Amino acid sequence: MVAEALELLAVQPGGRYVDCTVGGGGHSLAILEAAAPGGLLLGIDADPAALDTARERLKPYAGSALLRQANFRDLETVCRQADFVPVHGVLFDLGLSSMQLADPGRGFSFQVEAPLDMRFGAGQTTTADEIVNGYPEGELADLIWRYGEEPASRRIARAIVGARPLGTTTQLADLVSRAAGRGGRSRIHPATRTFQALRMAVNDELGALGSALQQAVDVLGQGGRLVVIAFHSLEDRIVKQFISHESRDCVCPPEAPSCVCGHRASLRRVTRGAVRPSEREIADNRRARSARLRAAEKL
Repeated sequence: MVAEALELLAVQPGGRYVDCTVGGGGHSLAILEAAAPGGLLLGIDADPAALDTARERLKPYAGSALLRQANFRDLETVCRQADFVPVHGVLFDLGLSSMQLADPGRGFSFQVEAPLDMRFGAGQTTTADEIVNGYPEGELADLIWRYGEEPASRRIARAIVGARPLGTTTQLADLVSRAAGRGGRSRIHPATRTFQALRMAVNDELGALGSALQQAVDVLGQGGRLVVIAFHSLEDRIVKQFISHESRDCVCPPEAPSCVCGHRASLRRVTRGAVRPSEREIADNRRARSARLRAAEKL
């Protein structure tokens, strides 16, 4: 959704923008092209391999792109250390990149044998191996249900605990497939939701997002735009609720006789609902079918 993101960021020549999820640099390159001449970009990613790829891709704008290895939960700190405040726009493109999924050693894919890692950055401590082989059955089932919305979470957790230790992605995927018990008519692989849940837990993706959204508002200048592309209902719900909350002056309960919260709106909603990808984009990139884009403007 590059075109939609650029339009809703309202990219302007000479503007300053933050790409919180650089990945391979596709959105960053498009932003710099639209912000020329004089535009500047601060790109953040926890994955050093992604930054290497982005650095090569952004070579034509080497003097205008500043790349930093960090989790976007540290967005404001990174921006202030780089003297990159205020900015005209902040972009989040959430979830797993195609490049990370294709890397055979990272453990994100259930189609290639690899260690149970799933960390976005090597500096992180928790791995999927620790969760799969160490969590109690009930906690593991709750995690798979919460982050993966997997109906068979309890059967899967029971099977995992009974088969420990599990060492590779293919071992886990085969076990989950048998435990889930779904037939061949399902549109997704039976292990998809479990792998998604483990990845989100390893990287604390929901916690990082909740923290980063407020920081994004803090680094935006007046009239600056916040744009978020989410691929998971839980992430999109966090974004939707955050924008709704920050678009209201009063957040007191409806039964309160008068306002006592003192809250003042910091955002104006730009998109009333989620923007969906076009049929053409979905045809070109099947993974885009679940994308939801929301945008807001700082008051």
